[in-house]
Amino acid sequence: MLFLSQTTSIMKTISSVVEQYIKKKPFLQSALAQGIINLTSLSRIVKPEIEEELGKDIRNGAIVMALKRLSDDLEFRATHKIIKVLKNIGEITVRSSLTDYTFLASDTILVQQAKLLEAINHNQDVFYTSSRGVNEINIVISNLMDQTVEDLFKAEKCTQKAEELSSITVKLPAENVSVPGIYYFIFQRLAWEGIVLYEVISTTNEFTILVNDDQVDIAFKTIKDLKTL
Repeated sequence: MLFLSQTTSIMKTISSVVEQYIKKKPFLQSALAQGIINLTSLSRIVKPEIEEELGKDIRNGAIVMALKRLSDDLEFRATHKIIKVLKNIGEITVRSSLTDYTFLASDTILVQQAKLLEAINHNQDVFYTSSRGVNEINIVISNLMDQTVEDLFKAEKCTQKAEELSSITVKLPAENVSVPGIYYFIFQRLAWEGIVLYEVISTTNEFTILVNDDQVDIAFKTIKDLKTL
């Protein structure tokens, strides 16, 4: 009975250390959840770090068992919860003919943005979004407003201008804020399709991605297909 108790205690320790190791490596976590990784090979790779953490020699078989339990648990906990949210994705809106501007932040740029917003208010068909970092301001806008932007911001430093872009805006269910990994799951699948994201803009229950016009169809299909997983 003492031997069994000690063995159980050791296995629990191995399991917790293995779990912490995997949690620090998102790609391994995803691969385990999807069952696309060889557990025996992985156990050999992680063994030195697990042994160092535990301060003792560990058999490969014990690590494999911990990985197997973890992969089953991850598949249920992570993937199941994420897919449940994604099945309830709401409206998906596509806009084309967009231009993406990046300007260096300055003392005068907000004044020009206010003038741009005033101009946009006269045209309800114009797509516009903006975000501000520490050193940069980004503007995504319908290309019919390009000349207006360039006239208003001619005294500002433009570091990048990308044309022939499209946006995809996705409405997420409210529970997306309480389930970790939603964005990672979505962006991972877009990356697998070779889709380049120029910008990602988000609010609490909505996000917008900006892609090349020639990639918008496959990006739209990739996101739409998430509802049928």
